[in-house]
Amino acid sequence: MDRLAGARHLAARNWRRKAVLERIRAMFIYFNNAVPFRLKPAIITTLVLFALLAIPTPEGLTPKAWGLVAIFLTTIVAIILKVMPIGVMAMMAIVIVSLSQVTATSSRAAVADALASFSSPLIWLIVVAILISRGLKKTGLGSRIGLMFIALLGRRTLGIGYGIAACELALAPFTPSNTARGGGIVHPIMKSIAGAFDSDPAKGTERKIGSYLALVNIHANTITSGMFVTATAPNPLVVDYVARVTNQSFHLSWTTWALCMLLPGLACLLLMPLALMLLSPPEMRATPHAVDYAKGELHRMGPLTGPEKVMIGTFGLLLVLWANVPAMLFGPAFTLDPTAVAFVGLFALIITGTIDWDDVLSEKSAWDTLIWFGALVMMAEQLNKTGVIAWFSAGLRDGIIAAGMGWELAAGLLVLLFVFSHYFFASTTAHISAMMLAFLTVGVQLVPADYHIPFLLMMVAGSTIMMTLTHYATGTSPIIFGSGYVPLGEWWRVGFVMCVGELIIFATLGMLWWKLLGFW
Repeated sequence: MDRLAGARHLAARNWRRKAVLERIRAMFIYFNNAVPFRLKPAIITTLVLFALLAIPTPEGLTPKAWGLVAIFLTTIVAIILKVMPIGVMAMMAIVIVSLSQVTATSSRAAVADALASFSSPLIWLIVVAILISRGLKKTGLGSRIGLMFIALLGRRTLGIGYGIAACELALAPFTPSNTARGGGIVHPIMKSIAGAFDSDPAKGTERKIGSYLALVNIHANTITSGMFVTATAPNPLVVDYVARVTNQSFHLSWTTWALCMLLPGLACLLLMPLALMLLSPPEMRATPHAVDYAKGELHRMGPLTGPEKVMIGTFGLLLVLWANVPAMLFGPAFTLDPTAVAFVGLFALIITGTIDWDDVLSEKSAWDTLIWFGALVMMAEQLNKTGVIAWFSAGLRDGIIAAGMGWELAAGLLVLLFVFSHYFFASTTAHISAMMLAFLTVGVQLVPADYHIPFLLMMVAGSTIMMTLTHYATGTSPIIFGSGYVPLGEWWRVGFVMCVGELIIFATLGMLWWKLLGFW
């Protein structure tokens, strides 16, 4: 009797355990299907956050600063694992920063910090550049330009890639905003070319040619940004830092910069489309009928329409103002901020009827970018303000000195750490402002005087090479990434490989070139 009762009790216990497991499984399936996030990645991300918060606060940081580090790293993990759309993850970060008060001592001040980046001119430059590009699509000018590229270079996909790279190179010396150049001018052309081959993320056909061309777009932009002082906004700051650490003995004038970066930069630009063919091969490599197709379409489109002429005039105005031509002619009082110029262009398109307010409101990618890029910039700025970046730089300097390593290894380590720490930054300007002077100072203390200049030039090159790494690395990145042609994982994978490859080119060919020029 006791044995029978025991068996029944065991069976009942097993049944209850099985029922509980079934309920848990049913709940998991329900939440996995019902909630708007992916449950497993969400659990992993939550565990990462708790693990980081459980780590004792490192010496030199306040508990709030370490909490901000945990929030930032968790947000990056959530974005990588695609817990939810990137805009939602960014909003989550804003909410957590506001509620946790890791940046301030009151709720009001914390909210102000969390929303501070939305007044950033850089972010609005990105948004307005996306809105301006809408005009290229609406007027048909983008399609016309794309068809012209195809008619000239379209027998092979590789040729189109070189055409995009050449376009970037031609514009770079005159466009002090790489975001305006790559995101506002070249990217709409690239999208039009992809569209001419029916390569569209909305149709699931981005692998035909669009993914490849989007990667050419961003990597041509980052390479050309390093070839001229006037090719991206933070370059003049780099010039100032180099002059400071050398006590003004080495000044990178416009000509000196261009000359130093000419050969290694051109080598990177020439090899880049070929390398991307291997790293992200397009489905369409040969396009033998593309030239005839493009010529036929151009003939069908006829002469330029009125709205297309307005777009051309607006782009001409933007180029003149972005190149600071008024300041060159009439003095520094006429220098215009690139974001102000972008708003002038957008306003011109609206008041001429080239685009309307509904076009502005319906450009979802612009407003999505505003949210997620704004949140990342906010956290990067707060990491700097709370002393996290200074703590990291000081620890690096002390660690290198304590390790007693040779100067060659120390110099190489400084370059690599500076470049790859860009994973923690959503702004090249913020990164350079926060860390470059410290790294240059440590470098000139460790490197013999005869080799100061090649070390400094490698750091200069690294300040733009690092823009290849992530989809938030520079202002151009979120514009191109936001168009949907390249998945996040592929963007990071290709960016890492290209970054390493470009560093090798500058460390070999660049060093030989600088030796030939007499810099060491």
